[in-house]
Amino acid sequence: MLYFSALKPMTGDRVSTILPAEIVLHSSWWFHREGITFDEDFYFHPLKRVESEIQMERALYERWGKFGLGQDHRQERPEVGPVHLAAGYIISAMLGCDLEFPPDAPPVVHCANKKNCEIDRGAAFNSPIYKRFTRLLESLKGKYDSLSGDVNWSGVLNVALDLRGQALFLDMFDRPKSVAGYFRSIADVINRFTGTVFDQTGSTSISVNRTVRFIEKPVFLHSECSNTMISAADYERFILPIDAAWSQSHRLFGVHHCGKDPHRFAASYAKIPHLDFLDIGWGGDIAVLRSHLSDTFFNIRLSPVEIGRKTNDETRVMIRDLVRQSGDPVRTGVCCINIGHEVSDDKITTILETVSELRAEYSRHSQSP
Repeated sequence: MLYFSALKPMTGDRVSTILPAEIVLHSSWWFHREGITFDEDFYFHPLKRVESEIQMERALYERWGKFGLGQDHRQERPEVGPVHLAAGYIISAMLGCDLEFPPDAPPVVHCANKKNCEIDRGAAFNSPIYKRFTRLLESLKGKYDSLSGDVNWSGVLNVALDLRGQALFLDMFDRPKSVAGYFRSIADVINRFTGTVFDQTGSTSISVNRTVRFIEKPVFLHSECSNTMISAADYERFILPIDAAWSQSHRLFGVHHCGKDPHRFAASYAKIPHLDFLDIGWGGDIAVLRSHLSDTFFNIRLSPVEIGRKTNDETRVMIRDLVRQSGDPVRTGVCCINIGHEVSDDKITTILETVSELRAEYSRHSQSP
């Protein structure tokens, strides 16, 4: 039996589906199961973009259509980026990182090992990759009139590490003012890029986590994967000011923390004026986070490795326990990202079935006198 806390409406937004569930399959899954090759054309050739997304939607519909996946399998959707992958690459490449395109993996970003904490913001939008991206937009819009989707824009600290490498950690101690300015400059580039995409498609972060599709207002989801490498004090010194500003100017605002320690930042994240959405990495203490963030939508991330190891019954118990810890199904979703080709389809079905069962149980509970 489920026991839920008293529910309040979400502030400023609504969830189209109670307890939304989402999966994202790793590039290796698509390569081995569907024969999709992730060369440069997958990301930048307009015909390949549309064809690949249709193929992905069809594969999802054939396997898990009864759970709502792959509903666009009959449509030619001019998706400007890979909305069915977890792949952050474009901002780093715009700022000087080289890319490699493995056939069965997301783009590999090679560290630029920049000599200092300086970037040329204007040059980013004259870079070859950005020009290629704008040509993609022009071609798709010329054929379809409108555009959809977005491109994973990663995050400030992620990009800074791609550019400067491990020397950035020394910079944070030796040249903190320079680092703070560096982060603001990266944020400015992200702002301009995401603003351009949003003006064309109405979204920025479906490619960061597809769960944002279930929130009825667009979510600006900042990827903070690298926060696990810094202290909470460093987060508050260098990144929190950017998150705080974005939370004021980009409602709805969210943080993607895929590391195992989001609870370490619970008190810090509570200082963001408007944290509407939190992507909670596997291993995060959900109860601790909820004690600091009572009104935030929690997107609980399952481990694709654990899903592969556990029996289906163990997975069902695990999901139920995690949702219970969140304490509020109106502000909770479940996802599993980067599921590899070695994970059998029935294990993925178990995720979707369990959340569907919980959704039905919640509905009955909420309607009972």
